[in-house]
Formats: sequence, C-alpha cells, structure tokens
Amino acid sequence: MADSETGGRLGEEFFTPGTSSFTEFLAAHRPELLITRSVLPGGVRAAPGEIPHGTTVLALTHGDGVLIAGDRRATMGNLIAQRDLEKVHPADDHTAVAFAGSVGPALEMVRLYQVELAHFEKIEGIPMTLGAKATRLATLIRQNLGQAMQGLAVVPLLAGYDVTAPGGGRGRVFGFDLAGGLYEKSGFHAEGSGSPYARGALKKLYRPGMSRRQAALAALEALYDAADDDSATGGPDLNRRIYPIVSVITEDGFERLPEAETEELSHEMVERRRTRPDGPSAAP
Repeated sequence: MADSETGGRLGEEFFTPGTSSFTEFLAAHRPELLITRSVLPGGVRAAPGEIPHGTTVLALTHGDGVLIAGDRRATMGNLIAQRDLEKVHPADDHTAVAFAGSVGPALEMVRLYQVELAHFEKIEGIPMTLGAKATRLATLIRQNLGQAMQGLAVVPLLAGYDVTAPGGGRGRVFGFDLAGGLYEKSGFHAEGSGSPYARGALKKLYRPGMSRRQAALAALEALYDAADDDSATGGPDLNRRIYPIVSVITEDGFERLPEAETEELSHEMVERRRTRPDGPSAAP
C-alpha cells in the first residue's frame, strides 16, 4: 500500500497479477481493513439494546424485472435509533442489496460488496453473472460468521435483473442465512424482524407479471402489515414525510422510485386502509 516508506507510491502488490476478488486482495495484503474479519475482543457479545438494528426488507419480481424495498426504522432494543435509515442500495447497474440486522457491519458489508463487483469487472473486463454475484455475497456473509455469533448479525437480501437468463432477461431474488447459505426465492421474499408478516401479505398480493405500480403497492402494503405487527418496523410517516425506499431493476438498470411517486403511492395505500385496516383480501 502507499505509505511514507514508499514515498506515496503504490506498493508492488498493485502491479502483481493476482485475484479478481477485491476481498481476497485485502485479505492477503491488509486483512485488518476487512470488517468481516473483526470480532469483539475476549468473546464479548454485543448487547441487543446497544447496537442499532435495521428491520424489514423485501423483494418481488414483476413484469419488467424486480422490485426491492425496505422500511426506514432502526431500533436499539425498545428505542427508535433512526427514522430514515437507508436499507436499500444499488450494488451495480443491474443488482441491488438490502439488509436487516446490525447497521454498522451491514453498511460496511454493502460498501465492500459494491467494490468487489466493480473490481471484478475492471480486472476481468466483463461483469459477473447474477448467480456469481449471489455466491460472492454469500462468501462475505460467511466471513462475518464470527461477528454474527457475537450478536452483530447481518442478513442481506439480493435482487437483480439477469440479462443472461434463457429466453430473455428476468428479475431474480436471493435470500441468505447467517452462515452464508444461499437460496434463490420464487417470486418474492422478505428478511428482518417484520418479515413473517411481510411474507404473509405478499402471499395474498403477489401475482406473476405485475406492473411496476402494482408491485410497488404490494410492497408498501406488505411493509405496512409488517409495521402493524412488529414494533421494530416503521410504517410510512406521513407527518415527517418519511416513506419506505422502493427501487426497481429492469433491463435499463437500477432506479429508485422518485420520492414524489413513493409519497403518492403511500398516501393511496394508507387511504385504502381507512376502510380496510387489515389490508386487501386475496384475489379469488
């Protein structure tokens, strides 16, 4: 690395052919920079009420690709630590990652993952396939197992548009477990403390081939149901104008829905709830 001993010049490792994995490069030359390699000293376990946690995120496929969304609340035990947390992030042009769990390690993992994908494309000259991206994220989660066992768990959700899918591009959703297990989900999935309620809502509302608007409304309904039964999940805050993050990934790439569109859809959904507090019924 560049330092005072080299006069600010890049070290020899930067000019030596090696791996296309940025994580492996850091592990070989500066392992202390890898957040996933750090554990708390002396077997200390993080107390649940001392570390901010992000809660509910979800993804579902639709006619043009895939949608990924998350609520905005972070909690510390029974306290609200933050009301406007960003839990959904683009990983590259056709992939996005959302997270539930310990906020600090999760944000570091997202940044490392973004660099990992960019580094691979620069070294190899082509982007990773979507399946390879999911496998690479599973590896980062596996490396975080030591922290997870000490209470600093991170559970991401990966959504992407597979431009190489047989028969044309399509949206795909991947879930993970704490040990780095990788599972492709059919249609939709949710993670976080409110995920059982969000998945229950999506079981009623999801239909293959939904339009972007229909998918966005289904996601907002699912997050509303999660917030209705899980105190750690935040619903749309109409007074503060804080709304869930909703993003879509299509053949054209990643796009976060404009704030005005999310606000309009949130108000429409909340207005519907005035007459049906428990949400819409499943279609016959």
